[in-house]
Amino acid sequence: MSAVNQERLLQVLLAPQISEKATWVADKNEQVIFKVTSDATKPEVKAAVEALFKVEVESVQVLNVKGKVKRKGRITGQRKGWKKAFVSLKPGQEINFVGGE
Repeated sequence: MSAVNQERLLQVLLAPQISEKATWVADKNEQVIFKVTSDATKPEVKAAVEALFKVEVESVQVLNVKGKVKRKGRITGQRKGWKKAFVSLKPGQEINFVGGE
């Protein structure tokens, strides 16, 4: 892999998505949810997760989340949209975000 590709992979994943739904999905489907850059592709997300966490990825599904419309009095605005990726790990693989053993 070239240095540019390696650099790009470090920028693709923004943060793990931690919520009740994300925890439920992680337990039920053995998936991990990440917030990713809006121009990220499935192969990029797969490569980034495998490189950063040293795990094997089975598949990746991506979802564009639309920004909410917010109002303050008469003025309306819209939050930015973002993209999240559902990463399915191969059986026996696990990502532990909490430090320690």
